[in-house]
Amino acid sequence: MESCRLPKCQEAIRALTLARLLASLVLVTLAPSLAATTNEIESPTILVVVGAAGEEEYAKIFAQTANRWRQTAEQAGARWREIGQSETNAPSDLDRLEGLLADEPKQSSAELWLVLIGHGTSSGRDARFNLRGPDLSASALAGWLKPFRRPVVVLNTASSSGPFLNALSGPGRAIVTATRSGYEQNFTRLGPYLAEAIADPKADLDRDGQTSLLEAFLMAARRVAEFYQTEGRLATEHALLDDNGDGLGTPADWFRGVRAVKRAAGGASLDGLRAHQLHLIRSAPEQKLSPAQRARRDELEQAIARLRDSKPQLPEDDYYRQLETLLLELAQLVERPPNS
Repeated sequence: MESCRLPKCQEAIRALTLARLLASLVLVTLAPSLAATTNEIESPTILVVVGAAGEEEYAKIFAQTANRWRQTAEQAGARWREIGQSETNAPSDLDRLEGLLADEPKQSSAELWLVLIGHGTSSGRDARFNLRGPDLSASALAGWLKPFRRPVVVLNTASSSGPFLNALSGPGRAIVTATRSGYEQNFTRLGPYLAEAIADPKADLDRDGQTSLLEAFLMAARRVAEFYQTEGRLATEHALLDDNGDGLGTPADWFRGVRAVKRAAGGASLDGLRAHQLHLIRSAPEQKLSPAQRARRDELEQAIARLRDSKPQLPEDDYYRQLETLLLELAQLVERPPNS
């Protein structure tokens, strides 16, 4: 928490701290009917695409990873969609993916999580995710996602997945790739670790009772690094996260806890804040928030982060005055039941 010299700002910080402590007590009093309606409206979609395995060893790994995502979907109460493991391949997996994305609501407060499990290739012009039959190109997927005006999460855990980050990056999106370029073409290990971490309480770095996409990404990337170190092998994959829409991505080793501490060249903004607001399995207090409350809370947290970054350029009194305003609204929002 920022230090503060203005009395009103100190009061705001105390109010925010108290609000966080009381949040669980306040929110559990919300009407059950409201919670049920919210959950129904906000159910995220998890669409898992299992690519062509090539070898039996990889087929087993991909199937186990997909099964972990299915279990997470059940815990999260998410709508489950899967491509690539059915016995028949007509229509093609590519056509099925295009059809399922076309059928998804384009405007919603509920997230669409698209998880790609498999192998990839890159020609230097356009990266591809290997499917049974025609492959999925980054450019084709970018076109299919263009109409979406809802939160979209794309996790491409395949080799040569780096170019997907630049192709898919945009406002309201969080993109994870297993590699930083199309030239990292070896089998990647991020996928199984990410599937485990997204529902693992041990990945909850800030101890708020839920594991965010950012926290899962950091744990999975750390386990990948540990694998190569233990095996005494040169790492052939370097995962990236993009959630600010600039298409650059931030590696896991730039973070300390849940906050990026390194500075990008040219002053480019870093990623992580939006991904830390995305949770598949939400804590009990988080489930009680209405969509409007959650959206405004997220906006305020992002505004506070932007203000913190601009602190060196602002007069001190102006900085703390703006901080006070944002903290007071955030504290009041957390304490206020929906529709009050």
